[in-house]
Amino acid sequence: MSTRSILGLIYMVQGLKHLGEDPGPVLRRHGLDIDKLDPSTRIERARELRIYAELAEQLHDPMLGLRLGGFYGLAGYGPLVMLIMTCANAWEAFQMGVKYQRLTYLFGTLRLEPGERLSALVLSPMAMAPQVFRFRVDGEVSGTYKMVRDMQATMGLDIHAERIDMPYPRPPQAAEYEAYFNAPVRFGETEARFWLRNEHLQLRFPSADPAAHAMYRAMCDQQLQTQQAEEAQQGMAERVKAHLGLFNGEFPGSEDVAKALGLSERGLRRQLAEEGHNFRDLLAEARHARARHLLAHSTLAVEAIAQQLGYAESAAFIRAFQRWQGMTPARYRQQPAED
Repeated sequence: MSTRSILGLIYMVQGLKHLGEDPGPVLRRHGLDIDKLDPSTRIERARELRIYAELAEQLHDPMLGLRLGGFYGLAGYGPLVMLIMTCANAWEAFQMGVKYQRLTYLFGTLRLEPGERLSALVLSPMAMAPQVFRFRVDGEVSGTYKMVRDMQATMGLDIHAERIDMPYPRPPQAAEYEAYFNAPVRFGETEARFWLRNEHLQLRFPSADPAAHAMYRAMCDQQLQTQQAEEAQQGMAERVKAHLGLFNGEFPGSEDVAKALGLSERGLRRQLAEEGHNFRDLLAEARHARARHLLAHSTLAVEAIAQQLGYAESAAFIRAFQRWQGMTPARYRQQPAED
C-alpha cells in the first residue's frame, strides 16, 4: 500500500483546530489520537484521503479549504524544498516540482504548460465527491501558492501569478479568493492554473548551487523510488477499491477512476482482468464496505445511507445489502461493529 509522510495530515489537523473546528471524532474513527500524531510516521494515501473526505462532510464554512493552505510549513517538504531552491532559475524549479510532485502533499497532478508570454503551472485535481472536491482543491491550490511564496521570500524574489484559474463554478465568495491570492481568479475552468510571466521564470535564484542540487536530487530520487516500490507491490484491484472508497452518492465510472490512477480506461480494465477482477464487482465491493461503515458508525436512516451509496430507492439498497451480507441493514446495525 502506497504511503507518505503524515505531516500533511498534521498540518491539516492543526489548521482546523486553529480555525475553530474539531477533527477529533473523525480521527478517532480511524484509530488516530489528535494529540499523539507522530510527525516521523507515514500514512496510507487512501486512508488519508478518506479522512479528508469525512472531514469535508462535517464542515460548514466553504472557505476553510482555502485558509488551510496557509498552515503547511515549508520545512515539512524536506529535501524537496532544498532541491528546488538550489535550481538555477524559477523555470527549472517548477520543472523539479513537477518531476518530484509525489513528494508533496498533493493528490492532484502537476504539469507545466509553456506559452509565448505566459506559462502555466497546472494542477489537475483528483475526481472526488462534490462536497469534498472544492475543499480539497482549495487546500491544494492555496498550499502550493504558500510553498512558492515562502521560498520566494527566503530568496528575496517576487514571482507572482498574473491570474489563477479554479476548476469549479464561481462561488459567492469569489472576491475573497482574489484578495487571498492578490490576483484575478477565473472560475469554471477544467483545471487549476497559476499563470506566470515568462520573464519571471527566467530570474536567477540567488541560492543556486549545482553541487548541493545534485545531492538533494539524489535524496529525492531515493524517496521517489521507495514510493514507487510500495505501489508496485499493491495490486490494481486494491488501488481501485481504495479510490472508490473516497466517494459518497454518485460513484465515479471506470474512465474517471482510470484517469485518477494515471491510466487509460482500457489499461485499467486490462490490469484488473489480469488479476482476475472487473470494475463492476469492485464497485459493488466499495458500496458494500461503505454501507457497513455507515451502518456501524453513524445514525443515518437507511434511506439516507441508500442515497449516499447512489441508490434512487432504499428498497434497491436493502436488496443489494441482503445479497452482500445475508441480512437486512437493520439487522446488521444491531450486530457489534466490525470496522
